Amino acid sequence: MIGTININNSGYAFVTIDNYNIIIPNNKRNNALPGDKVKIRITNTNKGQVLEIIERNKKKYVGKLNIFNNFVFVNQLNTNVFIPKIFLKNACHNDKVIINITNWPNNSNYPYGKIIEILGKTGKYKTEIYAILAELGIYTTYHNFPKKVEYEAKNIISNISWKNEINSRIDMRDVNTFTIDPIDAKDFDDAISLRKLPNNNWELGIHIADVTFFVKKNSFLDKEAYKRANSIYLINHVIPMLPEILSNKFCSLRENEDKLSFSVIFEINDNAQILKSWFGKTIIRSNKQFSYEEVQKIIDYKKGLFKKEILKLNSFTKILRKKRLKNGSFYFNKSEIKFLLEKNNPIKLYMEYNNDSYNLIEELMLLANKKVSEFISLNKKNQPLKRTYIYRIHDKPNFEKIIILKQILKNLGLTLNIKNNKTINDSVIKIINDIKNYEENNRNFIETLIIRAMSKAKYSTNNIGHYGLSFNYYSHFTSPIRRYSDIIAHRLLEHYLNNGKSVSINHYEKQSLHCSERERLAINAERIYIKYMQLKYMQKFIGKKLEGIISGITEWGIYIQILLSYTEGLIKLRDIKDDKYIFDPINYNILGLNKGNIFFIGQKIIVKIVSADLEKKKLKLKLSIDN
Repeated sequence: MIGTININNSGYAFVTIDNYNIIIPNNKRNNALPGDKVKIRITNTNKGQVLEIIERNKKKYVGKLNIFNNFVFVNQLNTNVFIPKIFLKNACHNDKVIINITNWPNNSNYPYGKIIEILGKTGKYKTEIYAILAELGIYTTYHNFPKKVEYEAKNIISNISWKNEINSRIDMRDVNTFTIDPIDAKDFDDAISLRKLPNNNWELGIHIADVTFFVKKNSFLDKEAYKRANSIYLINHVIPMLPEILSNKFCSLRENEDKLSFSVIFEINDNAQILKSWFGKTIIRSNKQFSYEEVQKIIDYKKGLFKKEILKLNSFTKILRKKRLKNGSFYFNKSEIKFLLEKNNPIKLYMEYNNDSYNLIEELMLLANKKVSEFISLNKKNQPLKRTYIYRIHDKPNFEKIIILKQILKNLGLTLNIKNNKTINDSVIKIINDIKNYEENNRNFIETLIIRAMSKAKYSTNNIGHYGLSFNYYSHFTSPIRRYSDIIAHRLLEHYLNNGKSVSINHYEKQSLHCSERERLAINAERIYIKYMQLKYMQKFIGKKLEGIISGITEWGIYIQILLSYTEGLIKLRDIKDDKYIFDPINYNILGLNKGNIFFIGQKIIVKIVSADLEKKKLKLKLSIDN
């Protein structure tokens, strides 16, 4: 059989064939590295050996240099790479480096390599960021833009005929307009306006930064933005898609500055019914830069600047959300891990949940994205126009994942009806409602289980709708400063507003695929760095007993999320000495063969923190005898 070899954090190697994991023992890997395409022979029910390496996944890896032994240890490889002294490139002991594997002799236990880039001292804030980017194949040079890109960005403004540009747009600078963002935000993609009309309806404006006015097709800026495709938001650090002079200044909808925007304007009644829609270029002026916290206080205490507009918007968005949920859309009380830092070191962790101010902006952005997509895709009779566009699609869940989820939820006393997609959808909505009053950790955990079982959203010109939102047409239009997909959406909308014909689907499908791939890399970078900071925080608890919740089970171990820090760690089955434990795939639990003890996902247990390995990004745990 042919497949791709994977090595998980616990050191187990496996090749997935037809959704079934074939375990490859250490002495049967035949020098295969993670991600390599290999030919294997299955030796028994679930084990195999590597016969041949068909294609190496990559040659560049990141690791910490140990000068004493002339080795660099690369955590993804689970091996040492020998670096001859002539290839050290002035690197010092404990440096984090990028290496290139040059060869792996048949008579050697280790591959040979050379250092191609020194990232800095291990443990330093920026060094670890560079290392994570390099591990994922994201260029470490992304921290700096090429000089020709910076030059182009700085000289954009001098070439603009502002008078002509303003005259060609709808001037909305006299309408009360404001932004609502995180307190530490510097790039402001979207602004909101609201005013009463003479007919007692309301004019709702959703104004998005007109990035495509500044970033022209095939310019140096455009090519660099496309290559990056996303801004990457790490803790206390941003790697922007666009140079800061654009992302934080020229494009950003900053307070008390005239700004160019691409707007969606609705006429809406008191029941939040959309009566008319307009899409086009505007010039706006934000009167106030609100934080979410400031807006939440206005909602809670019903006083403050733009109280009338904010309270009315909150009323509208509650109605819109209620309608969306009634139509089958999922609503999770989204949470985000936050860190209190001291000199870039975490001293406190906590979860931040969405409140009305977050929901207000989220609902308005969903509305704009949906209506733009519908405008391009449907005629006035709601018939498909068959025009090429970049959609944000979300497929129905994989049935095998749903079967596993059903059993996991059954172990937790919850019922998932998997008869068909409609019953799955209805059942998930019921479960989300049923757990609303659960203790916070339990509710958050169950919602995470459901999200993990769902398909991943992506970009495509082939519209299949958005399952999770229950939208037939949906796109990303509202964040062009940080997402290239939205730049594509803006250009296509402008093209069709100017009566342009449908464009080549192949070109835009290629761009959609690229944006999806780069999005996954950005998400992975953010996730890995959060894990690094969690582990850094957990080092102070080594040797202590803490409560956790079982978050995953496999043939080799039990994964536990520590409730104190939301960090996931592993207990290997072979390290639980009171019995012989096996994975039961039918009931999806871990079963003790002699004593009958059972471990299942969602079960709370006490564990001892054994180690928090920052290099391997791994938390090692031991089952406490208190269980």
